[in-house]
Amino acid sequence: MTHTLSLQRVAMLSAVALAVVAICNPLWAQSRIPSAAVAAGKVAEAPKAPDAKCAVQADIAHFDQRLSRVALRLSGGAPIKIVAIGSSSTWGAGASSPTSSYPSRLEAELRQHFPDHPITVVNRGVNGEEATDMLARFATNVIAEDPHLVIWQVGTNSLLRDRPLDVRSKVLQDGIAQLKSQRMDVVLMDPQYVPRVLAKSDHDAAVAQIASVAKEQKVGLLHRYDMMRHWHDTERLAFETFVTSDGLHMNDWGYNCLATSLGVAIADAATRPTETAVLPAAKR
Repeated sequence: MTHTLSLQRVAMLSAVALAVVAICNPLWAQSRIPSAAVAAGKVAEAPKAPDAKCAVQADIAHFDQRLSRVALRLSGGAPIKIVAIGSSSTWGAGASSPTSSYPSRLEAELRQHFPDHPITVVNRGVNGEEATDMLARFATNVIAEDPHLVIWQVGTNSLLRDRPLDVRSKVLQDGIAQLKSQRMDVVLMDPQYVPRVLAKSDHDAAVAQIASVAKEQKVGLLHRYDMMRHWHDTERLAFETFVTSDGLHMNDWGYNCLATSLGVAIADAATRPTETAVLPAAKR
């Protein structure tokens, strides 16, 4: 009888064990089956923002002044050299590689506008610099290159450090005077429209001051602030579309669209017909 009870007990335990296996087996089986992404050797990624189209605003990508030196070089088929001087957003902070900085992208853009013309854009951006720092290296980093056009990106670092340009903008005027004395075309570029700049109460005043100097000195101005504001406020592009996570520097998309707009403005200002005065008819 004892032997019979033992057999019954073994049979009961076996049944329970089989039931547990039957219940757990589907779960165990699922844990052993890899997902399609893992099986394919892929890692799940966060959703990406849709690609935005770079639309050039003709009223913003426009210089009031004609680029006469560049125009002369174009008409004569001579090579053109451009120097881009500025701080980190000229150097290319935030770009995935040096070839994605705005000066590099601008060179490629201008070669599309003038495919049979040799054009070089030299990057003379230095991280963290202000206008006075840039002016101090004009002789070695700009004038020594003997460029035909100088693009001077200025104002952002002074604004971020609460050291705005003096009310007379003497540093800008001195710099422009040096470049003009060498018969170089000049284009200023104002600060970017980004969260860290907008957090400063003087940002509008700084932008207006640079615009005032450009008008007074009769040099071109790339309205970067207005251009980026148009991207955000009018085209409804999130800052993440064109600005890196630091809330200050542009990303590849931003630099590329900046260069596209700048290329359009340069091409227009260099090929614009020269205005000629109309003499009054002689009296008979």
